[in-house]
This record gives sequence, structure tokens and C-alpha cells, in this order.
Amino acid sequence: MALINRVTRLFRADFNAVLDHIEEPEQLLKQAIRDMEDELASIEQRVARCTHDQKSLGVRRGEIKSSIDEFDEQLDLCFESGKDDLAKTLIKRKLEAERILKQLVSKFDANDRYLDEQRTLLDENRSTLDSLKQKAELISHRPLVRGSGSDFDDIGWMSRELRIGDDEVEIAYLREKAARAAS
Repeated sequence: MALINRVTRLFRADFNAVLDHIEEPEQLLKQAIRDMEDELASIEQRVARCTHDQKSLGVRRGEIKSSIDEFDEQLDLCFESGKDDLAKTLIKRKLEAERILKQLVSKFDANDRYLDEQRTLLDENRSTLDSLKQKAELISHRPLVRGSGSDFDDIGWMSRELRIGDDEVEIAYLREKAARAAS
């Protein structure tokens, strides 16, 4: 049984090595860029729909608030005139409007949170896409070295080396600022 497992593992390793040589890193990166652009377009559509919904909810919320204010004015008139039956009908309508308003406010808040999440996701995906495009630009301008076994051919190497963290940006910023202040 151990022999079969070892042979199976060896076969899989050789098969994966063959696939690695067949795959073109440039083509894979281009496909990743296309996929990311499609995802960005999808997120942008969701953000646009959500923004439109948010505006509609805001308008509807304003309409209901003004209706509630009108009910209050009408109730004042009913109580001044002694029209208790009419007042009860208006109170029922006011309560219904307040309940709808409460639901709208809840939906508005949830929609607002979702919109913030989608915008954050959109920003993150845009920065990832920019990074992928930079990598693709570097790959397309380097000489093709096939079969050399060099680390330069490894996409993983490039992604590790080209990733710039926020802390590196902050340190470089402070150095530039200090250099300019000393001048």
C-alpha cells in the first residue's frame, strides 16, 4: 500500500511539473487581470445599484416623515374640533406610517453598511488589479529565459519582491520628509 501511495505521489508531482512547464506565466497573469477586471465591473454595478436604492430609500423616508408631520397637524385639528372617531383613524394611519418609517430606516442603515463594504472591496480590488498590471508589465518586458531554472522565472518570487507594504511607504515618506527638511 505504501508503494502505491509513493508511486501515486510521484506521478502527481511529475504531472504537476509538466503542467507548470506547459502553462505560460504571461497568459495566466493576463487571464487573472481579465478576471479581476470582470469582478471590478460586477462590484461597480452592485455599488451603482446600491447607491440608487439608497437614494430611493432616502426620498421615501423623507416622504413618510412629512406624512407623519401632516398627521400631527390633522390630529391637532381633530382634537380641537372634538372629532374623536376621525382622530382614531388618523392615529392608526400615523402608527402605520411610523412602523413603515422604522423599517425604512433599518433598511437604509443596512444598505449603507453594505455600500461601505462594497466600496472598500472595490478599492482593495482596484489596488490588486494595479499590482497585477504592474507585474504583467514587468513580465512582458523581460527577456524570455526558458529552462534556465532561474528564480526570475518564478511568478511567486516577483509577487514577494514587488509587494510594498504600508509600513515601507510610511518609512520612505518620513525619510523623504526629513531629507527635504534638512535642505
